[in-house]
Amino acid sequence: MDMKIKLLGKNLDELKQLVSEEGLPGFTAKQIAQWLYVKKVRSIDDMTNLSKVARAKLSEKYEVGLITYSGLQISTDGTKKYLFPVKCSHKRGLNMVDENMEEGAVEAVMIPDDDRATLCVSSQSGCRMGCKFCMTGRQGFHGHLSAADIISQFIAVDESDRLTNAV
Repeated sequence: MDMKIKLLGKNLDELKQLVSEEGLPGFTAKQIAQWLYVKKVRSIDDMTNLSKVARAKLSEKYEVGLITYSGLQISTDGTKKYLFPVKCSHKRGLNMVDENMEEGAVEAVMIPDDDRATLCVSSQSGCRMGCKFCMTGRQGFHGHLSAADIISQFIAVDESDRLTNAV
């Protein structure tokens, strides 16, 4: 099974290069960025201001790459722990799954405080910090997450539109 390349995590310059390589108009890169990072779509088919031909062409090799949470725990103080399934690598910057990646799970923790909503995100599977409140910190280090996995934590949490801080 061929694995598709994740669009999520690519910056505007990378998207410009991608659309150029695919023979699509240059302005398509900005449209894709808007769909990914502002409108937070989950599918290339949802990018309705791209032509059907462009969407079909992109869908052949690419996917949005958004990961949704698979578990949620809510504390009495309103803190929410979101569990995300991930695949990680010991190499940095991977935005595509390969056969050497390990499956695992990470947490993102939303900490409410008066007029703030802080999201503590994971950038690695496991962590060397050892924070007692965080399962990710207690599982040891297993590898780096892709940009798509990290950005998914911001987009997929229920509080996505009202986050004020990130750690």
